Amino acid sequence: MADLYLQKLQLVSEGQELSFVMGQKRTCYKGVYPFKIFPQKGLQELSFAPVTVLYGGNGSGKTTLLNILAEKLGLTRHSAFSGSAFFGEYTSMCRVQQSGIPRDSQILTSDDVSDYLLNLRALSDGIDTRRERLLEEYSDRKWRDLRFTSLDDYDQWKEGYDAKRRTSSRFVNDRLMKNPDMRSNGETAMNYYTQRITENALYLIDEPENSLSAAFQRELAGFLADSARFFGCQFVISTHSPFLLAIPGAVVYDLDSRPVRVRPWTELENMRVYFSFFRKHENEFKQV
Repeated sequence: MADLYLQKLQLVSEGQELSFVMGQKRTCYKGVYPFKIFPQKGLQELSFAPVTVLYGGNGSGKTTLLNILAEKLGLTRHSAFSGSAFFGEYTSMCRVQQSGIPRDSQILTSDDVSDYLLNLRALSDGIDTRRERLLEEYSDRKWRDLRFTSLDDYDQWKEGYDAKRRTSSRFVNDRLMKNPDMRSNGETAMNYYTQRITENALYLIDEPENSLSAAFQRELAGFLADSARFFGCQFVISTHSPFLLAIPGAVVYDLDSRPVRVRPWTELENMRVYFSFFRKHENEFKQV
């Protein structure tokens, strides 16, 4: 990727926010989300790399930033987004610097993955129910006398004849779509990301680790790094995962710091907690 698709996001300044809220004739900032989030963090602009990571606790604004970008750039969504009464006004006041966002660019959320998993389960359950009914139909038709007195009987006669000359599995499989490939949640979620992410596009990804084991998080990190390096993809990811934070060359914004700043992933508070924990138990690992 010679040029970044997305280069900068300029958020609404504190002065702009105040002017907007005063224009609404409000005496407080309650109910004006996403206003009054980022100025108090000292954050007004983000610069993006091939892989940019937004790190922070719940309520830090990392998902909000992804949604601001998605709405501002008009990216494809796979699940509904309602925002808030003021989300559109806020987004219109933001500014982006970009060099042409590819058509296939999209935002991928944890809700998308959950819906994907649920839809696969529902499809599988429906197929299983249909299979049971077909087995009952097969048994009934196999031992029923065939009658063909007029053309009105043709379809029923044909089904009965088919049941008599076929095995139950052949009869059922010819009338039933195949079950979706039902893997573990982690395998299915990983498959979702590798199917959605193709070449030469911008992807905003919200907490992909939610459905992934540590092993799959590491696999996804490698997949994203290779996609950015070799296949013209750019990523903005919100995450707590050390595997995703450690993607080589990733720019990590610490949304928990005041002011928000770019930090090495090894300096993040939670990563230091992990490091201290594993170092404390180092000898136990050596015994394995």
